[in-house]
Amino acid sequence: MSENKKSAAIEDMRFRLLLDAVVDYAIYMIDPDGIITSWNSGARRFKGYEETEILGEHFSRFYTDEDRAAGMPQRALDTAIREGRFEGEGWRVRKDGTHFWCHVVIDPIFRPDGQLLGFAKITRDLTDRKMAEETLKQSEQQFRLLVQGVSDYAIYMLSPEGCVTNWNPGAQRIKGYAPEEVIGKHFSMFYTPEDREAGEPQRSLETAVREGRFESKSWRLRKDGTRFLAHVVVDAIRGETGALLGFAKITRDVTEAHQAQQALEQTREALFQAQKLQAIGQLSGGIAHDFNNLLTVILGNLEIVRKRVGDDPKVSRLLENATQGALRGVSLTQRMLAFARRQELKTEAVDIPTLLQGITGLLRSSLGPGIRIETRFPDDLEAVLADTNQLELAVLNLATNARDAMPEGGAVIIGAEPRVVLEQSQSSLAAGRYVCLSVTDTGEGMDNATLASATDPFFTTKGLGKGTGLGLSMVHGFIEQLGGRFILNSVKGQGTCAELWLPVAADGVVARPLKPGAAMASVPRLSVLVVDDDALVLTSTSLLLEDLGHRVISASSGAQALELFDQGEVIDLMITDMAMPLMSGAQLAHAVRLLKPDLPIILATGYAERIEGFAAELPRLPKPFNQQGLMEIIATSMK
Repeated sequence: MSENKKSAAIEDMRFRLLLDAVVDYAIYMIDPDGIITSWNSGARRFKGYEETEILGEHFSRFYTDEDRAAGMPQRALDTAIREGRFEGEGWRVRKDGTHFWCHVVIDPIFRPDGQLLGFAKITRDLTDRKMAEETLKQSEQQFRLLVQGVSDYAIYMLSPEGCVTNWNPGAQRIKGYAPEEVIGKHFSMFYTPEDREAGEPQRSLETAVREGRFESKSWRLRKDGTRFLAHVVVDAIRGETGALLGFAKITRDVTEAHQAQQALEQTREALFQAQKLQAIGQLSGGIAHDFNNLLTVILGNLEIVRKRVGDDPKVSRLLENATQGALRGVSLTQRMLAFARRQELKTEAVDIPTLLQGITGLLRSSLGPGIRIETRFPDDLEAVLADTNQLELAVLNLATNARDAMPEGGAVIIGAEPRVVLEQSQSSLAAGRYVCLSVTDTGEGMDNATLASATDPFFTTKGLGKGTGLGLSMVHGFIEQLGGRFILNSVKGQGTCAELWLPVAADGVVARPLKPGAAMASVPRLSVLVVDDDALVLTSTSLLLEDLGHRVISASSGAQALELFDQGEVIDLMITDMAMPLMSGAQLAHAVRLLKPDLPIILATGYAERIEGFAAELPRLPKPFNQQGLMEIIATSMK
């Protein structure tokens, strides 16, 4: 035998041994008509048929009845011929009638003259993620064509020392090397430097020799230096005498699947965080609503008591302390409602430089002499759509946080820049124009753990009793309610930057005009119907109105209020709570408007409920309210 023939025979033997040794893939041939021409032990293990039972049969017998009726077998062959490859997953049927889910690759095999020789078919059992033993019973040429026709798996042989001895198109496609660039070289060239240093290449071969097989998922290098996540199987190849001939190595690029899994996990985490914040927001909004009712009662009764106790300084001091405590509760509920995005916002066009100029004195007194304040605004900055009072409060919150992060002094830089969000942006913001208002400090900064929790409600790094933990969550809720975005960036030891992305005010949106004199208008004695399902609020509101000289009729539900109208009760004005069971304040107002089209109606609300229709235009009395606020809204409503 010549040296060339001997080398070819050895090479063919290696190909045969390679395919015979791969036990995790069923690899077999079918002719152009779909007739099975070879059968291996791996296929026999997958499907249960002996070679004598299956040779000469059409491969469609492995498909389910439904897939055969739909023409799936022929469609797979047509796709392989048309596109050069067919790949898919589906149910297949074993000899005993049981089904298994498999991944299938069909590659057309052509002779050098272009004539279709048949198809190479690789099946992987995904039901239990174990590959069937493969023993191809084809000619040496068909084995060579089969391996060379597979492009989705890198299938190649290693010598006992780990040098590459052959290279298939799949390996070239995945790793980027041509055969002449890798044959004869050690396979460790595909490993990352850190894995080579840790001895991973040699460990994989030693495991394959010791256990017969090595399997792992780790990073590998392409020719261009990029990394990909590879699922690798290494099988030890032994001759009939048990001598080690080399190794069969199968590699598949699973980078996309890994990235998809990571994206799914990130999406799940984001969904969990959103659901957590939504749940906390609903709870905070509900608590704040009920708390506002209690504060309405407390402040109203304190106001009545103050008028009736005289000028006793001791009693006056007690009343003042109680009032201040209740007002702190009002501030707390406002922050909770801001976090829950249920506060009543009075949006208008706000010029940021003008707003900052108006609170500069307050900022300087709040931050103290050790903090330097800098402002950086472009001359042509557009106005934003915001609630002036809430935006001022947000800036003050951020500035005082910055002060607390700089106990030795430092600088607070307040700036703004125009930003545009495009349709194709990955941002959660809607497309449009925004102004990014930033508050930056040179303070201690936050580590990653603190930064991750900074906007959570009730989270604070301040000492016990020195903070509610609602400052940043209030800012976050307020900005989100405006349709903007709150971004917090910080590095430990390098300071913090808080960004408020605010939507630009639409053309024609102007500041709300003030209505001077409304509170001083003279209001005659009225018959006022007060409707509230909370008995304490009902009583407190009635006392405040009676103290103003009005006649009060009370009702604890919408149905009871309608009965009073049916009875012919004289009513000049109705004040109704918004959130009531069975019939809301808006529904009651609609029913009353049908009975009394000209009757003034005021909606009392503890937070910003969604109100639609004509009720949205009714005057609102925000809870908690005092007698002055009650006087002002009555005067406005009776005009």
